[in-house]
Amino acid sequence: VAGVALLLLFHTTQTEVCPPPCLCKSLGIMKGLEIDCSSRKLKEVPALPVNTKKLYLQNNSLTTVPPGALDSLLSLEDVKVFDNPWNCDCHILYLKLWLEDISESSLANVRCATPAPIKMKLMRQLTGNELGICKRLLPIKSLEFFWRDLILIVVAITTLILVAWALKFSKKLVYQINISQ
Repeated sequence: VAGVALLLLFHTTQTEVCPPPCLCKSLGIMKGLEIDCSSRKLKEVPALPVNTKKLYLQNNSLTTVPPGALDSLLSLEDVKVFDNPWNCDCHILYLKLWLEDISESSLANVRCATPAPIKMKLMRQLTGNELGICKRLLPIKSLEFFWRDLILIVVAITTLILVAWALKFSKKLVYQINISQ
């Protein structure tokens, strides 16, 4: 009984957290929410309840989605993000991969608005060539790579020297054994 009460309390608090510009509709107890943020002139994705089952973000002013912004929506079943001016540079890669994992069909009508060379191209058709012009998104700690590579080189050279010395020593040993016999 306490577990059911706790689940109901959790569900109630979750359903009360509707992003202000959106309309939220309960899909029934323990079934989640339908979040309709369509046609709200949104420039960024609002904080969404974790029990979102259906999410409608179409016809807004969204250009990108920050990496990780949608990762908590584990029970999502339906999502619509078309009719937004998506900026299809390297920052759109998160959204593209997320949509491919969650709902391949939701990519059907999602088009790029910028940059100019790929304007009106379907997001699902973006290839490494279009996204390859971007620099790595994560900062590279080049000093760490330098020391790691330097240590690997020193270990490799030391190993080669030891192998060469062992071969030379083994030849002398074989020669001495042959002379002894």
